[in-house]
Amino acid sequence: MDHLVYTAMSGAARTLEQQSVISNNLANVNTTGFRQQLSLYRAVPIVGQAGEHQTRASTLTTTPGSLMEQGAMAETGDPLDLAIAGKGWFAVQTPQGEAYTRAGDFMISPDNMLVTATGLPVLSEDDQPMEVPERGSLTFSPDGTVTALGAGDNAADIQVLGRIKLVNPDESALMHSDDGLFRLPDGQVAPADESVRVAQGFIEKSNVNPAEAMVGLIANARRFELQMKLIADASSNAERANGILSAGT
Repeated sequence: MDHLVYTAMSGAARTLEQQSVISNNLANVNTTGFRQQLSLYRAVPIVGQAGEHQTRASTLTTTPGSLMEQGAMAETGDPLDLAIAGKGWFAVQTPQGEAYTRAGDFMISPDNMLVTATGLPVLSEDDQPMEVPERGSLTFSPDGTVTALGAGDNAADIQVLGRIKLVNPDESALMHSDDGLFRLPDGQVAPADESVRVAQGFIEKSNVNPAEAMVGLIANARRFELQMKLIADASSNAERANGILSAGT
């Protein structure tokens, strides 16, 4: 069979992989703090026997990481909503260890812990889950310091609960996990960074551009159709050649 079939098949497979990444980005266009995933593929010459011309090329997928540009900040007025202004990440506790997120739509769990929207404990700067008073009113300072005023208390009874852990690791070292969180390699833990600032009553929206993602989906669909046509043409040419050879014998 013509080698063109295998070349086109490789391109079609890579196109489907990229389509999956773009589809996931589009599905998370309204996910708080979501970072757009990047997926690229490149041509790789096929090296044949010595003396043969390199007339064929295959494709390989490369995933350089995520787009780290900040998403738009939306005001919610909810005192438990936080958005990081500029660089930085929230630290959360997971069964696999410490992880990082830009999603600051926090809530209070039934056992009075500050948690993410998915129920993961938000860590304090001493790497412990943040516990809050029952029915307390929370205030977050720009540096992440948390104060609470219990139900029925007056201003003199304000409690300082500590400071949430805000980190600013090298973004090129962060790895995106299947759970949507980011982690450092080999279970490393980033130190707290006092320069990171937060805004209370805001959330950071996804940095996915819906129009750009839709254009990418359409372009990939057309590219896949072209590759399928190449495979069909190669198969048709092979059948004709076999027919000619059969007729000549």
